[in-house]
Amino acid sequence: MTSRPRRYSYVGPPEFLATVRPGNAGRRIASPAEFTSWLATRDEDELAEPFTFVVDLDGVLHLAPRRSEHVVCAGGEPVLSAGEITFAGPGGRWAVTGVSNQSTGYCPDPDSWPAVGDALERAGLEHPGRFTDPMVFRRCPECQERNLVKEGHFFCALCDAELPRDWNMAPAND
Repeated sequence: MTSRPRRYSYVGPPEFLATVRPGNAGRRIASPAEFTSWLATRDEDELAEPFTFVVDLDGVLHLAPRRSEHVVCAGGEPVLSAGEITFAGPGGRWAVTGVSNQSTGYCPDPDSWPAVGDALERAGLEHPGRFTDPMVFRRCPECQERNLVKEGHFFCALCDAELPRDWNMAPAND
């Protein structure tokens, strides 16, 4: 029996959620042909930067420019993962050179990698097989602040309360 991947609902600021509009979600990339088509719309400067990505509940990759909010890229929907991704195309063969779960809007756990790896393979992209820059997010049980755990320091940056070791970023209604 296989377990279902965790769904990540949006937990970021409401003002970013309010910017979601029909038709402004990230570009769906479900095949090598869709990646190639998307790539043709990017300029050299843009390709030198990381992109915002999400993996939707169907396991499909969506891409948007780096300064896009993850919740907008996802069309306001829950995701299987989210973060930033960098591509390089040596010899015309494109591959993922860096990928993180850095999304303070969804705060996905590093264990969301399998959804990312599967989506990248579906899009025909070679990848490193893991997050190259994994992030650990926890919500403070005392003040409810979202925290990025650095160097294994599981204490709230705001109130110094101890943070849980297990992922706890789900909204109260999830």
